[in-house]
Amino acid sequence: MSDEIDTDDLPGAEPEHPRCGFMALVGAPNAGKSTLLNAMIGAKVSIVSPKVQTTRSRVLGITIEGDSQLIFVDTPGIFTPKRRLEKAMVAAAWQGASDADLVGVLVDASRRGLDDDTLDIIATLKEQGRTAILILNKIDLVKHRENLLDLTARLNETGVFTDTFMVSATTGDGVEDLRKFLAAQVSEGPWLYPEDQISDMPMRLLAAEVTREKLFLQLHQELPYAATVETEAWEEFQDGSVKIRQVVYVQRESQKAIVLGKGGARIKQIGQAARTELEAFLERRVHLMLFVKVRENWIEDPERYSVWGLDFEPK
Repeated sequence: MSDEIDTDDLPGAEPEHPRCGFMALVGAPNAGKSTLLNAMIGAKVSIVSPKVQTTRSRVLGITIEGDSQLIFVDTPGIFTPKRRLEKAMVAAAWQGASDADLVGVLVDASRRGLDDDTLDIIATLKEQGRTAILILNKIDLVKHRENLLDLTARLNETGVFTDTFMVSATTGDGVEDLRKFLAAQVSEGPWLYPEDQISDMPMRLLAAEVTREKLFLQLHQELPYAATVETEAWEEFQDGSVKIRQVVYVQRESQKAIVLGKGGARIKQIGQAARTELEAFLERRVHLMLFVKVRENWIEDPERYSVWGLDFEPK
C-alpha cells in the first residue's frame, strides 16, 4: 500500500443507476461526529477522544449503501473560537457544511438542555436558509424517553430540520436506518471514488492521526492542545512491512518530559498502541519510530495548517 490513496481508476462494479452525494456532519465539540462517521463507514477513518476539539481538519469517509456512494465529511466541532487554530478549525467546519449536498446536525441527547454552540449552529443555518437532518446521538445514555421526545420537539420547532433520527454511534443503534435514508436522498450520478476506498486521507496523515489519538487518550488530563504528530518518513520493504517515522511536536520542554514519561515509558506505551492499530488497519507489520521535539511556535506555522487542509488566515 502506497502512502497516497489512488483515486484515478474506478472499478467496474458501479451499478447501472449509481447515486452519489456529500453529507456534512456538524455539531458542537464532543457531539460524537467522529464516532458516528466511523460507524457509518464501518471502519476507523477519524480519531476519537474524550477530549473536545480532537478533529482538526476535514475528514472524508466513504461508504457504499445499495447503489449509492455516500461521502461523509467529518468536521471539527463548531464553537466560539479564540485562537488562530480554533478559528481555522471552525472555518473548515462551516466550509464543509456549505459544500455538502446534505447537512446532519449532531446533538448530544444525553446532555441536560441545549448548549450555546448547538443553538448558534441552528441559528446560522437558519440565517443561511439551509435545512438539515437532526441526528440525536448518545440515546443509549438517555434514561427517560420523555426527555428525548421533549428535546426533539424543541429542536424541530426551529424549522431547520426536515427529518429526525435517534442514534447511538457507540452501540450502532439507529445507524443503519440513517445510512439507508441518506442513500435514498442523494442524487443520481457517478461514484467519485473506487468501491473499496473508505477515505481520501493520505496514509501518512492517517497514520499521524492514529498516533495523535493515542497521545490524547494517554495524556488528555496532562497535555494541552499544544501537541501535534507528523509522519516524516514512510519506507516499504519487500517482505510487505513498512517503517514509519513520526515526530511528536510540543511547545515546551516540560511538555516533552510529559510525553516521554519516566525513562521513556509513556512514549513507548503510545507507540505500542499506535502500532497495534496501524497493523490492523494496514494489514501488515509496522515498524513505528516515535520522536519528541520541541517547536515553540508550530501552532503559528502556515505549513502545519496546509498539512491539515486548513486556511492559515480563515475568512
